[in-house]
Amino acid sequence: MQISERSRFLLRIYNDISGFRGDHPVATIGIFDGVHRGHVKILRRLKELASTYHSETVVITLWPHPRTVLNPGSGRFGLLTTLDEKVELIAAHEMDNLVILPFTKELSNLPFNAFIRDYLVQKVHVKHLVTGYNHHFGKDRKGSYENLKKISRKYGFLTERMGPVIVQENRVSSSGIRHMIEEGRIKTANEALGYKYFINGTVIRGNRMGHQLGFPTANIKPGESGKLIPLNGVYAATTRIHGKLYRGMLNIGIRPTIAMQRHEQTIEVHIFDFEADIYDQPIQVQFHEWMRCERKFSTLEELKEQLETDKKEVLKHFNPN
Repeated sequence: MQISERSRFLLRIYNDISGFRGDHPVATIGIFDGVHRGHVKILRRLKELASTYHSETVVITLWPHPRTVLNPGSGRFGLLTTLDEKVELIAAHEMDNLVILPFTKELSNLPFNAFIRDYLVQKVHVKHLVTGYNHHFGKDRKGSYENLKKISRKYGFLTERMGPVIVQENRVSSSGIRHMIEEGRIKTANEALGYKYFINGTVIRGNRMGHQLGFPTANIKPGESGKLIPLNGVYAATTRIHGKLYRGMLNIGIRPTIAMQRHEQTIEVHIFDFEADIYDQPIQVQFHEWMRCERKFSTLEELKEQLETDKKEVLKHFNPN
């Protein structure tokens, strides 16, 4: 997704809440990983309320992701969006203010009533707070919506909770979307996100085996190591280079057919009808559909035949008729 210069200009970004000065805004708070359709429902409601009150909107997000702070060694965990990507997506919905609240263990131990008093009331001066259907505040997530309603009456602000967005009979959530992407259910994940899942990165040099096979690829180094990498396999994908989109097929995996001393996971995309030199250039790949799992072939000729079949199948995806 690209955002307009107007949206960039409108969004005021604060790296700490101490710098924010609001005039009784309508607000929301959350992690917003992925800025998916459930989040967008909240952002749209904020705009409606701001128009009604002739006020401004403020989105408060937490960074780093709480899981990386509280459970850093709990196993593989990937983010749907880096911080920069999250900012871009929120800006696309023309919010007025974005407060990036540093998440620490100290903050996690703050009771929910103290958090609301110290942050939302005393610093934001919130007029109307909108939350997601499963949002909880404060230490041990004890700040339920029921408790939030009670404390909002005490401090004189309004609050409301948005219902969930349902996709294929499932409530849309960041954790659910992560599972979809990890399992290769990219089409369903995209429907829940409301856009094509993407990875931003840089084109790096590979072993040029793709050139020898007649399928040159751009090898991609993700911009941040914490980004969630989809399930290994072949995908129909689009690639954004200098603002222009190209169709292609993408492989994530260890390239088991190619003899190597060490097989490391790679992300490489064969871009259809494209020949420019883009080494060291920024690139974005957008995932459309998982096509097949990665396989080891007996010979490079068998691999080439499979790549030709893959290209036909990917082209069918883009041109179904």
